[in-house]
Amino acid sequence: MNTEFISALKQIEKERNIPLEMLIRALEDALGAAYKRNFGPNQNIIVEIDRATGAMKVFARKTVVLEVSEEQTELSLDDARQIDDSAQEGDEVLIEVTPTDFGRIAAQTAKQVIVQRIRETERDIIYGEFTKREGDIVSGIVQRYEQRNVLVDLGKAEGVLALSEQAPHEHFRHGERCKAYVLEVKRTARGPQVMLSRTHPGLLKRLFEIEVPEIRQGVISIKAVVREPGYRAKMAVKSNDSSVDPVGACVGPRGSRVQSVSDELRGEKIDLIPWNQDQTVFVANALSPARVIQVLLNDPEKSALVITPDAQLSLAIGKEGQNARLAAKLTGWRIDIKSESQAKEMARDEAARRAQQEADDEQRRQDEARMSAERAHHGVAEPQVAPQTEQPYAEPAYPYAEGQVYPEGAVYYEEETQYAPAEGQTTYEEPEPETYSQMVWDEASQTFVEFVPGQVAEPVPVMVDEPVGATAATADPGQGAKRDKTDAKPVKKKLSKDKKKRIEDLQEEYGDDFEAP
Repeated sequence: MNTEFISALKQIEKERNIPLEMLIRALEDALGAAYKRNFGPNQNIIVEIDRATGAMKVFARKTVVLEVSEEQTELSLDDARQIDDSAQEGDEVLIEVTPTDFGRIAAQTAKQVIVQRIRETERDIIYGEFTKREGDIVSGIVQRYEQRNVLVDLGKAEGVLALSEQAPHEHFRHGERCKAYVLEVKRTARGPQVMLSRTHPGLLKRLFEIEVPEIRQGVISIKAVVREPGYRAKMAVKSNDSSVDPVGACVGPRGSRVQSVSDELRGEKIDLIPWNQDQTVFVANALSPARVIQVLLNDPEKSALVITPDAQLSLAIGKEGQNARLAAKLTGWRIDIKSESQAKEMARDEAARRAQQEADDEQRRQDEARMSAERAHHGVAEPQVAPQTEQPYAEPAYPYAEGQVYPEGAVYYEEETQYAPAEGQTTYEEPEPETYSQMVWDEASQTFVEFVPGQVAEPVPVMVDEPVGATAATADPGQGAKRDKTDAKPVKKKLSKDKKKRIEDLQEEYGDDFEAP
């Protein structure tokens, strides 16, 4: 080792921006590992390199003991006092053990270790440098496309512009210079990898900080930024100096400042909104360039109703709702935009609804008063309804089994039939079963009768014609006895239209319960 070696290390420090002390320490560690590989791994040695001359020495660190059991790590008290008169038992003594041919050994074994350490150190420095720049803008040169991701050369590191972080319809050419926002820095086997973005709102903010000196100086503050990358953006600005117009300062002379930012974002339109502490004014400003007549805020629901002139409604909403969507993101309010005519119609509808509600309430009050008067006239007491807080109602299982106790006043519905306990009744009693009747033809009376199962029903005459063959003789029992049997037999004949119509009416009325003769 000589001064030329130190000069080489200083040259590396200058080119790679690696501190000289870090390089020397890495070299000392590498030489120590090489010494152990050649002279035994159990030795406790250290390597020291002179920072001025480059001279290298190897020292063995040994512990002073009375009796030596391990020669590589221990030294007797007598031998230690030959080196240092004040040595005591338990002290550590450094003994120089530099080999004569250590320069050749170091050159052969430490080369790869030193190169690796330099590479690792350089990566750590680059990683730390770009980590500090997270949330800032970097400029690089486009190298190539890889799986639709753009690789950007940032000088010391490689940047990756993912497809999801590229603005729509944005295309880069090889060798083109572009600016991007640093999202994060990752450690990889190939070194630090910088993740970039062209869609982050922070990119717009940083570009304005570069173009507008008032923002860098703190005269103008950027309160909020929202973007639809590649199409449109809105930025709310506030002036900390009453003599400075925040929008005018950001626009610049003849729009030069805002135009420069728009060109960097490939023609993205930028709306500069003056920020206002009054949310009503701020919401109205956020819908620029549309003109707003009135803003009604609903604080509990965080919503705003905005009324615009009829001719400005489409401008306030924007193409596919873009302007209203960006304004809602910028202000944090849910914005509902109505035209002036729509607002008037809504007001009329609301007035009509309220009038109808008031009329219904008045009618209900009149009905309640009339019912109260009728109950008072007939001596009926007003119904008393127990408050739910005094007697909470737990809905029972339906239907009640016979004899089951249910809460007083409870009702239940089954097939549109309401059952309620009678006065003084505390248990449910099964109601009388309903009976059904059907119309049947009675041969004895030659008419339709109503038949009830389990009961004997009296014949009910039905409007039908007399059987064919019936005469005055058949009505008289005395004369009927003299008739021939063939004369008494009725003769079948087709039913008249009236009979058919009557039978059809009965079938339609009673359905399956009707039996035709």
